[in-house]
Amino acid sequence: MLNKIFVAPFAEMVEAPDFLMQVLWEGLVSGVLYSLIALGFVLIYRSSRIFNFAQGIMVVFAALTLVGLHEMGVPAWISVVLTLGVMFGLAVTVERVVLRPLVGQPDIILFMATIGITLFLIGFGEIIFGGENKQMITEELGIPTGDFVLEPFGGLLILQHIDITAVVVAVLLVTALLLFLNKTRMGRAIRALGDDHQAALSVGISLQTVWVLVWFIAGIIALVTGIAWGSRAGVSFALEVIAYKALPVLMLGGLESITGAIIGGLMIGMLEKMFEIYWGGPLLGGNTESWFAYVLALIVLLFRPQGLFGEKIIERV
Repeated sequence: MLNKIFVAPFAEMVEAPDFLMQVLWEGLVSGVLYSLIALGFVLIYRSSRIFNFAQGIMVVFAALTLVGLHEMGVPAWISVVLTLGVMFGLAVTVERVVLRPLVGQPDIILFMATIGITLFLIGFGEIIFGGENKQMITEELGIPTGDFVLEPFGGLLILQHIDITAVVVAVLLVTALLLFLNKTRMGRAIRALGDDHQAALSVGISLQTVWVLVWFIAGIIALVTGIAWGSRAGVSFALEVIAYKALPVLMLGGLESITGAIIGGLMIGMLEKMFEIYWGGPLLGGNTESWFAYVLALIVLLFRPQGLFGEKIIERV
């Protein structure tokens, strides 16, 4: 038993480094997408102190809207633009109908409101788009579907074009987001609101405008993530379950840390894939990817409750 835990897995890594690279690559792709979803959670929480339980269904709803519009005969890229318009409309509606009337209410009320948004989007999505699995319009969007075959260390490494595209687009999106937050007036307003609500409001920052903006940005992230995941696994309400893998990312990286969301997602993506292949399968029969991330996050929380990159809050009595 000890050999299977401490010796055999590392021996396999040394004996087949090309396979190790394949495992790490697949984990990296998953981790990038986990990070994207976690960023949506972080942005909304930093600006409003609301834990947006609806972020997962927003991924599904954005992807279904895109596919649904294309099925109606709308060209692919026009469907993307219209889907962004739908997500902006959703952001405005959430701010005016849900958040604005609940300003000043306890955090648990706002959290319950996002659960209500989730249930509404599930029901509304099923009425409009149906509950069956749909195919993402990958080729229509110009996303390549082939693969690169490399031979590192005399072995075999397969890189799917879809995965490469997802990683590149995610990196560009995160870079654009960081530039927006650090270099633009509205980006600085979002950061100021996250750092100190009262001080930000006292200098004239509009809470309503920032809320609409961050929910729209979360919608953009949801659309990009939905396209990437949908290209790999199809588009259905099952994507919501995958989206909730961002929860242990938040616990690991910290609920208010953009850096934590990025690094935490990459860590969980690669570690859960390695654990599944080298430990989970031989020792536990597989299927460890469904729970490994949560156990890892729980262990981290036991020693660092604010997450690896979260700030420790000290309250004076």
